[in-house]
Amino acid sequence: MGSISAFAPPPFGVYAPLVTFFNEDESLDIPSIESHTLRMAEGGVAGLVIQGSNGEAPHLLHDERQTLVRTVHNTLQKNGFHDIKLIVGCGAPSVRETLLYLAEAKAAGGDFGLVLPPAYWTAAMGVPVIEKFFSDVAAESELPFLIYNFPGVTGGIDISSDSIIHLAKAEPKIVGVKLTCGNVGKLQRISSALPKEKFAAFAGKSDFFLPALVAGSNGVIAALANVTPKVHTEVLRLYKAGDLQGAIGVQNKLSNADWAILKLGVAGVKGSVAKYFGYGTSQGRRPLGSMAPEKLSGEVAADIKTVVELEKIL
Repeated sequence: MGSISAFAPPPFGVYAPLVTFFNEDESLDIPSIESHTLRMAEGGVAGLVIQGSNGEAPHLLHDERQTLVRTVHNTLQKNGFHDIKLIVGCGAPSVRETLLYLAEAKAAGGDFGLVLPPAYWTAAMGVPVIEKFFSDVAAESELPFLIYNFPGVTGGIDISSDSIIHLAKAEPKIVGVKLTCGNVGKLQRISSALPKEKFAAFAGKSDFFLPALVAGSNGVIAALANVTPKVHTEVLRLYKAGDLQGAIGVQNKLSNADWAILKLGVAGVKGSVAKYFGYGTSQGRRPLGSMAPEKLSGEVAADIKTVVELEKIL
């Protein structure tokens, strides 16, 4: 397996990519961030992703990113959740700034980085350029990190399984991948080619969580887990217990709710948390802004409410 060694990947489980709560003046809403961190931990997650796409990372300044990681880390530690891993979004257009984000994440308490491919001048970002970007980052990074494949936020750049497998074999600090592309075949190829004790391939959305587990996923990193972490861990429990029909039943609810919340965006995730769990608001930073409460109504609300009701009895 070449150079694969030394750095262990994140453990198997459910990971919530934390939304970032803001006050009306767009400053960080620290009390709501602390409440959210604690509810995720109590919901049984294996880890938290900070400053990902749902965390509005591009809208955060360097010092705010460090404040956010420290807040989450300190909240977990003081409440006894010492084993929950922190994956910190560190993607930037250049190797130089990506390395700075990784160093800052480590200093603030992060365990792993999460790195998008560079997407400035996408026409110039061919396969050799992208592979060299990740190799250069890995050579100097202070943290092991996961590749983040999300064409929707990188101008359509979709990293192939060939590139991911090649990088994983060549670079010990590349310990996983988050596949928000939704390609289960890609996940299958990656998980079958790399040892699980060295590399973790994660489903990146709730709507293909169970199919991805069958394909070898190390769990899921899913926006909907911000709303219903216990429902996601229930899918894992049923799957590991061999109750495939039970897992399919819960997955059906998750898939419908995930599609519903996708229509509402990041503000919809935060608005759902505020509506059903009593903290935070849908407030984002401009140009995202906030969501009108009436958008959480009708069929969209019904599918989300279904999983929230299950969450509250688990």
